[in-house]
Amino acid sequence: MLVFIIKRLANAAMVMLAVALLAFMIFRFAGDPVELMANEQMSQIDRDALRDRLGLNDGFVTQYARFVSDAVQGNFGISYRNGQEVLGLIAESFPATMELVIVATLLSLIIGIPMGVITAIHRGKWYTELFQFTSIIGVSLPSFVVGILLILLFSVTLGWLPAFGRGDVVQLGWWSTGFLTHSGRLALILPSIALSLYQITLIMRLVRAEMLETLRSDFVKFARARGIPRYRIYFRHALRNCLMPVVTMTAMNIGSLIAFALITETVFQWPGMGMLFIQAVTFIDIPVMAAYLCIVSFIFVALNTLVDITYAVIDPRLRAATR
Repeated sequence: MLVFIIKRLANAAMVMLAVALLAFMIFRFAGDPVELMANEQMSQIDRDALRDRLGLNDGFVTQYARFVSDAVQGNFGISYRNGQEVLGLIAESFPATMELVIVATLLSLIIGIPMGVITAIHRGKWYTELFQFTSIIGVSLPSFVVGILLILLFSVTLGWLPAFGRGDVVQLGWWSTGFLTHSGRLALILPSIALSLYQITLIMRLVRAEMLETLRSDFVKFARARGIPRYRIYFRHALRNCLMPVVTMTAMNIGSLIAFALITETVFQWPGMGMLFIQAVTFIDIPVMAAYLCIVSFIFVALNTLVDITYAVIDPRLRAATR
């Protein structure tokens, strides 16, 4: 087991080194940092001094090693746009994105699992066909279209929910939360629905497929023969055997939700990491772009590695297969 964990951690480290190389290439070739940071009044002597202070005169390998070392310590440099520490900007926007992702994940589970069970055990019913038709729409429509439609209906037409912004927030140390204010909770509704719709359809389809396969298994037939009530067979026996792939997919999709939140945050003007990245692209703020790439990739890699290790703990055959 220890060898398996070491191999997985080594693979994760290699992936992160590759991502760091890509982020470093953005630093090196997306523009001259000195020209981006300098103003018109800066002399050539000052420009040369700034270039030397940033270490841009060093070799490629030296600069890359310095970049990796600084990134491990959370040092991504100074934002070209406003002159602040990049890590501080990320820390300010990270809670907004994580709250949006948490609510979207909960919605996808609370709605997607029951819909999957219903469509599996009530095949051919009109509401089952309606759920499946709705799932096709959820998969087909881009998230920005869903967001615009939600704003048009619930904000412009009905006036029930705010169309943009995060509402009032409460500071709990460095973490800012909208869960504790009424306007913050209202502001979470529309963007979380828009972000979770695609995940709801995926979970619904996965649960439906797993339930249909489980209901054809021998232990379910034996349970029916013993006269066990149907609701116990469905929800206590069959559903429990379907939840492992759902939990796995949910854990792995958290990274996807953080990445896809970029579009949702832009539509709803949500002050999260996605909005920060869009602003960085607009103003060619390379340190922020590189930090966003590294942090999102780290979340992806960490979650995938954790899922692999969890699987190996549950099923020893996976450990033997990697030897």
